[in-house]
Amino acid sequence: MSLAFRNEIDITVWLASGKIADVAIRPRSRPPMTRLFAGKPAVSLLPVLPRLFSLCSVAHQVAFLSAVEAAQGREATRMAVQGRVMAVIAERLTELLRSLFVGRLALDAAGAAAVRSMMQAGMVLGGSSEPVPDALRRDAVAQIKAALGALGITGQTLAPSSALAAYIATCHDKGLSSPMAEPSFLTAADDLDVVTRLLADGAAYSDAPDLDGKIPETGVWARRARRERAASPEASPGARLKARIAEIAQLCAWLDGGEADPADEAVASYRLGAGRGAAAVECARGRLYHAVALDEEDRIVNFEFLAPTEWNFHTRGPLVRSLKGSLIAAGRRGQEAVRVMVDSFDPCVGFSLEFREAGHA
Repeated sequence: MSLAFRNEIDITVWLASGKIADVAIRPRSRPPMTRLFAGKPAVSLLPVLPRLFSLCSVAHQVAFLSAVEAAQGREATRMAVQGRVMAVIAERLTELLRSLFVGRLALDAAGAAAVRSMMQAGMVLGGSSEPVPDALRRDAVAQIKAALGALGITGQTLAPSSALAAYIATCHDKGLSSPMAEPSFLTAADDLDVVTRLLADGAAYSDAPDLDGKIPETGVWARRARRERAASPEASPGARLKARIAEIAQLCAWLDGGEADPADEAVASYRLGAGRGAAAVECARGRLYHAVALDEEDRIVNFEFLAPTEWNFHTRGPLVRSLKGSLIAAGRRGQEAVRVMVDSFDPCVGFSLEFREAGHA
């Protein structure tokens, strides 16, 4: 299957008198799932999903399968649910490692070898929706921990001399001074509202979602802020990267059989009526939704999905709120600070960034 979509987010930052006056986002285009798969047996889509979603493909498979089961009125066995949660958590760890290191740091030979070792182990853990045997899982987690130690990360502690610590230090550059904004986070309590709208309104909702007019943030930083219950959590790029490091440590501990448990609400499914079901999966970048409607022969009538990127990079969403009204340093320093902020939201696709002076076409 050959599918061509514009898989990039275009961001235009409008400047006026040393301040960001406005931020315009042109979202990516997304595959029209209902149009592509209407009339096809639901089971036939499972091998296709990894080709459509190269990132978080396991999360998409689990979300789709869970939504279909809910639509059919079936419940997965306890063992199947546990296996799916394990696969989702393993993939979340792999994706967080990839987004933290790959393409971000200039590493020496030893550091590059550690990243390769870490990603190889991550593929063992998160490369399939099937559960990984315990012995293989423990070996892969041990390999990741050893690689992280070589890169200067022990638990949630970051060695001051590490390349990652040096990079995070640059994220604290005051080239961008963001205004204080009241945080709003997407949670499992919002699931039913989201999936009901998703099935009712389709792409009109999934392209620009909202909750009573609000566009909450989802992802690593949102999970950490909710967990710590901070009234005004620091939202700088450095704080967001530190949240990734903390979650990587937590996920390693969970996969290694420790007490930390990130699996609550990792996978949830909802029956919305005869032949209608939905699921939510907490993946690396936030909460992912799938919703389906099936006919009597279990063929697709309606299939919609909503990824975390559509919340965080909404035209009125968290990124825009973080940038609009900010004071920005002149020239390349300010522009690089904006780029670092955009990157800290970890979009699941590439992005282009353009700066313009307000009042100029």
